[in-house]
Amino acid sequence: ESQLVESGGGSVEAGGSLRLSCDASRLDDDGTDMIWYRQAPGGECELVSSITKDGRTFYTGSVKGRFTISQDSAKKMLFLQMNSLKPEDTAVYYCAQDYTLSCGLGLDHWGQGTQVTVSS
Repeated sequence: ESQLVESGGGSVEAGGSLRLSCDASRLDDDGTDMIWYRQAPGGECELVSSITKDGRTFYTGSVKGRFTISQDSAKKMLFLQMNSLKPEDTAVYYCAQDYTLSCGLGLDHWGQGTQVTVSS
């Protein structure tokens, strides 16, 4: 059973917003970076955004200015606020605790993913 559980995905029109959540309360180790990845149909596993325990953030270029990563350390929750969504943001989004680019493989410290679909 995955230690990370994503929620908040869905279908929206271009320009809309979604907020993804990741419940990491079952994690034993809460001292590492948390990362959001995505994998589009037929595409590679892509690192979207990451956040360190002290709040430093990283965004891949295509989402800068539109997505915001945040965390509630006390509740062991990770979030991804996605605004101004584009059709090219359509993908399965995963939260993870490592940098192995292992979307969809069911590894420890990875969630099962949540589908985001953006229509034009």
